[in-house]
Amino acid sequence: MAQFLHASKTGQSLQAATAKTDAAPGLLQRLRAFYLRSDAAKGYTLLSPVMITMGLLLAAPLFLLVLYSFWTQTGLAIDQTPTLERYRDVVGKQSYIDIFWRSIQTSGLVTLVTVGLAYPMAYYVAFGVKKYKFVWLILLTIPFWTSYLLRVFSWKVILGYNGVINSGLTNLGVIQEPLEFLLYNQTAVIITLAHAYAAFAILPIYVSLEKIDRTLLEAAADLGDGAWSRFWRVTFPLSMPGVIGAAVLIFVPTTGDYVTPAMVGGPSGQMIANIIQVQFLKIGNWPLGAALALSAMAGVAILVILFSTAMRLAARSIR
Repeated sequence: MAQFLHASKTGQSLQAATAKTDAAPGLLQRLRAFYLRSDAAKGYTLLSPVMITMGLLLAAPLFLLVLYSFWTQTGLAIDQTPTLERYRDVVGKQSYIDIFWRSIQTSGLVTLVTVGLAYPMAYYVAFGVKKYKFVWLILLTIPFWTSYLLRVFSWKVILGYNGVINSGLTNLGVIQEPLEFLLYNQTAVIITLAHAYAAFAILPIYVSLEKIDRTLLEAAADLGDGAWSRFWRVTFPLSMPGVIGAAVLIFVPTTGDYVTPAMVGGPSGQMIANIIQVQFLKIGNWPLGAALALSAMAGVAILVILFSTAMRLAARSIR
């Protein structure tokens, strides 16, 4: 009787194992068939390495930053009790608000200057150059092949007390004493950042200008529009996506730049990123630094959305 029960149990186990073996290939076949049918599944599979990399290198640090912003620094220890005190410190301290608006003002001026200087260059390459446009683009971007730090240091040498400008004006007899206002102020930061990010404005604007259908300009000319009217009513509105893209590409990173203000800005040229750097690397108050960083990110995002919306509405009104 015992042998019979043992054989019966063995048979049931073999049947269960066979059923699992049959089910596994069936499941794999269904998954394979779904993958072959679904373009979305193929796309996500191809994007999975990029998505994993972005998750590890972008999302995870940002998530840690959010966590730290709700914690408290107590000496060398971190109190992980959730609190909004760090955000109250950011909003309640006038010096943080002032430095943030100074950063916005500096980045806005850098964006305005850079886009204003880049648009004529991009326009000339798109409409004025008939051959070898690629060579012109290479020539425009050659200065940006060098290191960013090297370019910033070069402007520090140019604008310095004994720099190129002061030495040249002194030798020509234009000034008797070197000019002290050229360096370590907001103007020096604007000049340096405008040069550093010029390529980010020229290329998007050039692409938008190059894509404009030239027959639209011919039609406007046939209808009696002059050169300025054609530009204002046709060219500029159609190039607005490039202008908006260039402005965003300049405004966002320059707001968070801390190298240039640290090297050429001086006390009056400091920006919000310098304060965040001090909190993280010198004071060691990571929760307050995280709250400052996230508050600045939120403020910049709101301003970018408002700016993009306003520019689109302005382009529509011009049309």
